[in-house]
Amino acid sequence: MKVDFTKLDRGFNPQCVAVVGDSKRANFEWLRGQSTFKGRLYSVQVNPETIQNIVALGVKNYTSLLDIPEPVDLAIVAAPRQVSLGILEDCIRKEVAVAHFFTAGFSETNSKEGIRLEKLLVQRAREANFHLVGPNCVGIFNPEVGIRQSSEQYTDTVGKVGFISQSGSMALNISIEAYLQGVYINKSVSFGNGVVLDSADFLEYFGQDPGIKVIGIYLEGVRNGRRFFEVLRRVAARKPVVIWKGGRSEAGGRAIASHTGSLAVPQAIWDAAVQQCGAVKVTEREELIDTLKALLYLPPVYSNRVAVAGVSGGDSVATADAFAEAGLNLPPLTRASIEELDTFFNLVGAGYSNPIDTANPNRVQMKRIMDILVRDANIDNLVMLVSTKPGMHPFEKMIENDIDLIEEVRGKTTKPLMTIVYFTNPEGVQEARGVIKKCQETGIPAFPSIPRAAIALRNALSYYCLKSQPGD
Repeated sequence: MKVDFTKLDRGFNPQCVAVVGDSKRANFEWLRGQSTFKGRLYSVQVNPETIQNIVALGVKNYTSLLDIPEPVDLAIVAAPRQVSLGILEDCIRKEVAVAHFFTAGFSETNSKEGIRLEKLLVQRAREANFHLVGPNCVGIFNPEVGIRQSSEQYTDTVGKVGFISQSGSMALNISIEAYLQGVYINKSVSFGNGVVLDSADFLEYFGQDPGIKVIGIYLEGVRNGRRFFEVLRRVAARKPVVIWKGGRSEAGGRAIASHTGSLAVPQAIWDAAVQQCGAVKVTEREELIDTLKALLYLPPVYSNRVAVAGVSGGDSVATADAFAEAGLNLPPLTRASIEELDTFFNLVGAGYSNPIDTANPNRVQMKRIMDILVRDANIDNLVMLVSTKPGMHPFEKMIENDIDLIEEVRGKTTKPLMTIVYFTNPEGVQEARGVIKKCQETGIPAFPSIPRAAIALRNALSYYCLKSQPGD
């Protein structure tokens, strides 16, 4: 099937959306989810009682998709599987650009009827060159136009991340957690069984989208490995692609078969192919979000030499271990830097080996310390810790000063700069999220823990090193 990006543009940026088969039993989740949609929203439903409820929601209902009096860009299908073929036929006759089939119960059930219906669905869609997303998926999220996969998602911020997920729950959870981490989606798609449009199609589409600067992917398997990796190589040469593949264990592989009906790929083969294509492999949700964040906000990273400032006590040891275990290097500072630090640094309970243990006496000197690190010839990447203690006004002022400082440092150097927002008790989590967002509003990535920051920096380095290899 030939993918038409013009049709995908209409589906991802619709002016007219029809929700087919939403029901009271599901609390009209699809109609409610599109309450933020900025275009025209219609319902298609034949049950008279259900129609009354839909009208009460303020949505115009038709008993046939064909009766909607204007072109439909996106159809969201939530009807039972036994009527899915008839709905697809109506979508084709109506010349709908894209249909997202939330409807499930196909090959993922491994039942004869489910497999039979899916084969018929695929055959008809391919005959008509119809752009079908799914089935068994939550479809499209575009905060700019207000199209959502769930009413839990936001529409107040449009970012630069494209996200492709085989799993609906992963698409939802990652979009929400990334938002809380200050990483915002531009467009996202959950494609489920991917029987017509597959991961490679969405990757190619996102690869040419100028609003998307980095791409994250959650996959369980691929139907056409050769095409997927050909597309991945081309896209990763232009913009960063971060991939989390589920099903690394035997149990995970069994879960994949019952979830989306995909075939698992041996992990060693997969990892080697991803690396050869210049993409970054991650192994869990937090690492995916953190790596997207690093690639989105950091300038290119080409060295593993790092200086960390702002740690205290035993955290300096933990910091050194975390960065070393991530394959990064915390080298000694130059003699000139050490001599300059020696003129003012208070060594009581502190130290200026790398990491720099500032303790409380030296926090007021962070500007001088960071200026020295900016100039240090042994250091290529900078990390600064910010501590939060909710409700204590002196610390609130300190946080404000730290944010001003990191913004000033960023303006002085081309060295990659990142922050770690360190909270000291559970009550600090919410404040830490706020500080992280404030840091990133200045264009500096911030992370909630030392190990997460180290791994994110390592992954950014991996991407740029792969990208700079001969032949790429």
